[in-house]
Amino acid sequence: MRLHSIETGHFKLDGGAMFGVVPKTIWQKTNPADSNNLIDMAMRCLLIEDGNRLTLVDTGIGNKQSEKFFSHYFLHGDDSLDNSLASLGFHRDDVTDVLLTHLHFDHCGGAIEYDHSKGQFLPAFKNATYWSNERHWAWATQPNPREKASFLSENIKPIQESGQLKFVERTADICSSGLGFDLVFVDGHTDSMMLPLVSYKGRKVCFMADLLPSIGHIPLAYVMGYDTRPLITIEEKARFLSQAAAEQFVLIYEHDPLNECSTVVQTEKGIRCGDVFRLSEI
Repeated sequence: MRLHSIETGHFKLDGGAMFGVVPKTIWQKTNPADSNNLIDMAMRCLLIEDGNRLTLVDTGIGNKQSEKFFSHYFLHGDDSLDNSLASLGFHRDDVTDVLLTHLHFDHCGGAIEYDHSKGQFLPAFKNATYWSNERHWAWATQPNPREKASFLSENIKPIQESGQLKFVERTADICSSGLGFDLVFVDGHTDSMMLPLVSYKGRKVCFMADLLPSIGHIPLAYVMGYDTRPLITIEEKARFLSQAAAEQFVLIYEHDPLNECSTVVQTEKGIRCGDVFRLSEI
């Protein structure tokens, strides 16, 4: 097995929304804001190369939305999903499986493309099986008012209409994906988000999605305003980070613009960041 970091570009989000009740004077030390109070965010994905299976975890924001839509998020940087795959010798047609941690647009937008010749939205990975879970799919396709703007039908419905959609069965809060790694299910950010937990080179490696968007979010109270159940997020972070510190998990950050991976350590102030490194350095 080999793990690869896939960079798909950067965007910007409101710093206050990203840190909830934590004051700017504190969070800006790790995530500095621009003059509009926006902070830089990566859209990092994970590629799992395992025998004949090539699994992509999340797909970034994609490129099919309108100019007006993208203007709200200030996309920047030279990275793209296709270029990152090509740098490793792969093409999107080589991807056998796409696991979507959840269906917010910045995590699944690249899963679907607009085919101008056919005038319709189609899966961007034509040879891949797309994986979600029944609870989250229902949550996303019947969205609550708080999350409705994050669940875009053009990112979601074409997956099912293509016949390429399958569901992982959630039998426990940590269970097998059937793809060669486990999944940690969490419900604070959005219902039934899936975090891949991979055994790799003698370590446990977890792709954190939006449970822990960046190193700046490690302290328990540093919870996003976007979370639907912030108190549950805190409980989930406490439980997961305690295990991660005890067992020296490697954490991969999807949205941290500077820090790709780290460990965490127990301190007198609680769980804090340990060693910081790149995935390729494991």
